[in-house]
Amino acid sequence: MEDNKITFESIDEYISQFSPEVQDKLKMIRTVIKEAAPDAEEKISYQMPTFAMHGNLVHFAAFKKHIGFYPAPRGIDAFKEELSVYKGAKGSVQFPLDQPLPFELISRIVQFRVAENIKKAEAKSKKK
Repeated sequence: MEDNKITFESIDEYISQFSPEVQDKLKMIRTVIKEAAPDAEEKISYQMPTFAMHGNLVHFAAFKKHIGFYPAPRGIDAFKEELSVYKGAKGSVQFPLDQPLPFELISRIVQFRVAENIKKAEAKSKKK
């Protein structure tokens, strides 16, 4: 059985497949994440743009009517009230493409995840 699944080598390659309007939104999210987590590494994980620092921080992906943002369940729980205006699940939130993206909120969620991952990495290194 042949696997025709598209695989991406970079975030740039991922973004390039979308319409110019969606590309602009994805590029802005990427910029906001880079500013909130300047030491994070960019990669593709689960075929989605991902930022990692002591483990995965956040993923994001474009869909037909929304951009999915995946900051892990704790990232959602910590901002539950502010995210309540959006559809979401345990570890994800959907930002509709026809509405402005909440860049300031995205930045705060990423900063929260950075602090969380640093704390987890420090705790792990103390155990050794």
